[in-house]
Amino acid sequence: MATIELKVPDIGDFKDVEVIELLVRPGDLIKPEQSLLTVESDKASMEIPSSTAGRLVELKVKVGDKVNQGSLMAVIEPIDATATGSVGETASAPAVQPQAPVPTSPPAAIASPAAPVQSLEANAATSRVAPVPMEPGDGDQHVVKAHASPSVRKFARELGVDLSRVRGTGPKLRITQEDVRGYVKDLVTGAAGSVAGPSAAAGDAGAGLGLLPWPKVDFAKFGPIELKPLPRIRRISAANLHRNWVMIPHVTNHDEADVTDLEAFRVALNEERAKAGVKLTMLAFIIKACVNALQRFPEFNASLEGDSLVLKQYWHIGFAADTPNGLMVPVIRDADRKGLSEIATESAELARLARDGKLSPAQMQGGTFSISSLGGIGGTGFTPIVNAPEVAILGVSRTAMRPSWNGAAFVPRLMLPLSLSYDHRVIDGAAAARFNAHLVQLLGDYRRVML
Repeated sequence: MATIELKVPDIGDFKDVEVIELLVRPGDLIKPEQSLLTVESDKASMEIPSSTAGRLVELKVKVGDKVNQGSLMAVIEPIDATATGSVGETASAPAVQPQAPVPTSPPAAIASPAAPVQSLEANAATSRVAPVPMEPGDGDQHVVKAHASPSVRKFARELGVDLSRVRGTGPKLRITQEDVRGYVKDLVTGAAGSVAGPSAAAGDAGAGLGLLPWPKVDFAKFGPIELKPLPRIRRISAANLHRNWVMIPHVTNHDEADVTDLEAFRVALNEERAKAGVKLTMLAFIIKACVNALQRFPEFNASLEGDSLVLKQYWHIGFAADTPNGLMVPVIRDADRKGLSEIATESAELARLARDGKLSPAQMQGGTFSISSLGGIGGTGFTPIVNAPEVAILGVSRTAMRPSWNGAAFVPRLMLPLSLSYDHRVIDGAAAARFNAHLVQLLGDYRRVML
């Protein structure tokens, strides 16, 4: 029977694009529009489909080859669909016997695909970290049975994830972005191995992300040591912070707010209200100002879900509370509906519960934006880590009196350093600068909060 040569179709203005994956092998039955291979330029990835149905006789390209429009990529033999059944069903191919898959050897930190794993988030689930069988093709070429769209492949490359290690949950085991996220999450929380927590995230999981192994050192041979187990809260927060740092492209914008007048106003109010027993903190003013800024810039009060942005119509502000067992983030719900006194009272009570270890899970959920304040300790700036699924977090450092030029002379002004970290997939640098500039205006003249 005559064969048909399949050539690379029109792929736009791309030239010399590289073949990065073979999706079929000789002997497979091919459906019309079924993807045969994936190519990648410096700007995009795309799958090249077959224009006709038939049995694949030969692939004319291999991984690493450069192709252009019109390049020969495969030879296909037309088949009688009525005689062989539905095209694309490998079982209907009498001449090709399925071969036993040759499993790859998983890293030591990766569990057996069938083995259950325990999540640090208190729910048991089957690990998404699993070696995908590889089948031999012609010669030394191998076809990795990891099916994913170009956008998912790009997402995986940005994270340094080998898709052959990810278990797909989409139609026909196709890998989705959620599968890739889950894979990385399993690695950094230790779900992929027998050891959970920061040690697994820092060490064993590194091999899965293509990193060098974590150095193993016998510290005792250099001098006396003491082993101190990390508290449970610190173990959980460490895993979450690692996940967020790995999966979120962080950028931090730094600015300073002149809070000279605001601090004088706060001190005066506290003197007036001393008998009421409610002390207004700078944090309460910052929370109220952040709500105003979030309402003006709604993309900061959002979450990224796949290719969509979830814009929230509520303003629940989390704040980092320093406790003996580690950092906790209680949430002030509906901060837009509460006054300064109510926010100050609630934040003080939540911080007390956090220190006493009595904070409930419900009091730490639903946050849309977080504030991490080191004002009581020190520092001139830092890079806070975004608290997923939020897209931004504000870091606040200690105020300091500094000389400021007013046009005629240098005068002492109380300056508050602000550090805004944001998810660059959602927020551009210009938007972050505008957000911080607006916040600086509000804190410099608090009357603007009422506008």
